[in-house]
Amino acid sequence: MNIKFAVFSIIGGLVITLLTGLVTNMPVKLLGAAHYGYPFAWLMRLVIAPEHFPWRVNILNLIMDIIIWSVIVSIVIFGVTSVRKSR
Repeated sequence: MNIKFAVFSIIGGLVITLLTGLVTNMPVKLLGAAHYGYPFAWLMRLVIAPEHFPWRVNILNLIMDIIIWSVIVSIVIFGVTSVRKSR
């Protein structure tokens, strides 16, 4: 694996993960907080008690999202490079 390929995959996964922080992902069983991030909700904003700092980050879900999106970006990059090489 090329180092450049791995770096682009990780940076792409990180960017997509941060962009999914703008997407609401509300689980049915948890009320009182707004959840953001996809496929795993890694950012929560407390609605019921917002007088303290209302934003919470779930680090495990954030890392899992970065890994998932990095794998997806690496598959896309690999597909694009193999199509370009075949031409």
